[in-house]
Amino acid sequence: MPASPLITVNAGSSSLRLSAFSGERRILAERSEPPASGRVETLERFLSGRSDFWPAAVVHRVVHGGGRGEGAHRVDGALEAEMDRLSELAPLHNPPALAWIHRCKELFGPSVPQLAVFDTAFFAGLPEAAAAYALPRELSRELSLRRYGFHGVAHRSMWERWRELRPDLPDGGRVISFQLGGGCSAAAIDGGRPVDTSMGFSPLEGLVMATRSGDVDPGLVLYLVRKEGGDVAKIEAMLNGQSGLAGLSGTSADPRVLFAKEAGEGEEARAAALAIEVFCRRAKKYLGAYLALLGGADGVLFGGGIGEHQPEVRAQILRGLEWAGLRLSPENGAAVGREARITAPESRIAAWVLPVDEERLLAREGAAWLRSAAAG
Repeated sequence: MPASPLITVNAGSSSLRLSAFSGERRILAERSEPPASGRVETLERFLSGRSDFWPAAVVHRVVHGGGRGEGAHRVDGALEAEMDRLSELAPLHNPPALAWIHRCKELFGPSVPQLAVFDTAFFAGLPEAAAAYALPRELSRELSLRRYGFHGVAHRSMWERWRELRPDLPDGGRVISFQLGGGCSAAAIDGGRPVDTSMGFSPLEGLVMATRSGDVDPGLVLYLVRKEGGDVAKIEAMLNGQSGLAGLSGTSADPRVLFAKEAGEGEEARAAALAIEVFCRRAKKYLGAYLALLGGADGVLFGGGIGEHQPEVRAQILRGLEWAGLRLSPENGAAVGREARITAPESRIAAWVLPVDEERLLAREGAAWLRSAAAG
C-alpha cells in the first residue's frame, strides 16, 4: 500500500463515493448512501485495517464555490466560511461537503491538506450573456446574482474523454453533454469552453430531476409563497425534495420503477408515463436550444446514473432528431453502464455514453496542487 495516496470524497445529494489514488491508479473505492450520522462509521470502514494508510491530501468535490476557478483550493477558515455562506444556494450539497471536510480534519489532523474542487469552476468563464439574469443591474452586482452552473466536474470529465475519442476535432469541437442522475444538467461546450448550461444561480434551475423541479415560472413560485403564507422554507423544500420525477409520478424518482409502472394500467401507470415524458421532453428542449446556440454539434454525451444506465431515456431524448443529423443505433439498447457510441455510422452527430469518473479528476487536481505546493 503506498504511504501517501490521495483520498477523494465525493458527497452528492443522495450518495457518497470515497476513493484512494496512487497517481492515476485507483487503489480503493467505496460507494454508499450513509445518513449524516454515519460519516464516522463510513470513514472507519473505508480505512479498516490500514493503519499505515495516511493520505498526502484529501480532495473534496464541493458543489458551490461562487466565482472561483478551476483547480484544487486549500480549505482554510475563510474558504469554509464562504462555502457555508453559499450553502443557502446549494442546501442539498454544500452542508454535507463541509461536514466531510470537518470530519477528515478531525481524523487526519492539520498536517494533511483538505482541498476543494468546485463544480461551479468549469462554468466560471461563461459568456456574460449566458451568465446574466435580466434583473436590475445594480442589484445583480450587489448580491452576485448570476448563473453559476453546476456539475462542472462531471461535464469536464465527459468532455476530456470525448477529446481523447476525437483528436481530429480542434479542441473537441462542439459538444452537448448531459449529466443525468439524482441531479440533472446539460452543457453546451464549444472548443473546450462552456458557453451555456442549464443550471443557474442554484442547482435547482434547468432540467427535471429526481426530486427537483427544474425550470418553473417565477410567478408560480411567488403564487405558492402567497398561498403558503410566506413560508419560503416549505416552498424551497417542495421544489428541492418533493418535485421532479417523484412529484410528477407520486410514487418514485427512479426511472426503472417508473418504466415498470408505465407498463401497467390505471392512474399510477399514467402518472409514471407522464413523469418520464416530461423528463425527456425538457432534456430534448435543451438539446434543441443548444444545437441552435452552437450552430450544430459534433457530439452529444450522456453521463450519470440515468444517462449511463437507462437506454429508454436516451432514446426518448434523441428520437426524431434525424433532421439535425442524429440517427440512433441499436447499440443504444445494449449500452448500459459502459462506454459506447449509440448513433449509427452515417449519423453526422455522434452520441456517446461516457461513464463519468469525477474521482479521477479530483485526484488529478489534488496531485497538481501538491506539486505546486512542493515547488514553493
